[in-house]
Amino acid sequence: MKIELLLLTTLVAAALAAPQRTEAEAEIISQDNNIEPDGNYQYSYETANGIRGQEQGTLKQSSSPDTSDVIIASGSYSYTSPEGVVITLNYAADDENGFQAQGEHLPTPPPIPPQIQRALDYLAQFAPNNRRR
Repeated sequence: MKIELLLLTTLVAAALAAPQRTEAEAEIISQDNNIEPDGNYQYSYETANGIRGQEQGTLKQSSSPDTSDVIIASGSYSYTSPEGVVITLNYAADDENGFQAQGEHLPTPPPIPPQIQRALDYLAQFAPNNRRR
């Protein structure tokens, strides 16, 4: 009886000591990677807790004379917020426009009031590149 109790206690302790998977340690349920010799690539992944991502990139010659080759990349990722809303971010990055992100959850500037827009339009008439010679 003592040996059985000791064995049962050992098994329970071992089960409780086993690592428990948390939300931060979500299992990858699908993953795809493809890297070409010419520098082009694409990848995608999905985790058990609903996080998804994908990106593709192309190697190209830089528009800047100081840099030889750059990667032009675009992709997206999505996850579910604690409030249950699916958050999706789409992005593009290159050597001319930098990193540009788009998503419904990103803040946007307020609209320019009509009076201010009229004043800006008026001042734009006097900008050096708008003057007639």
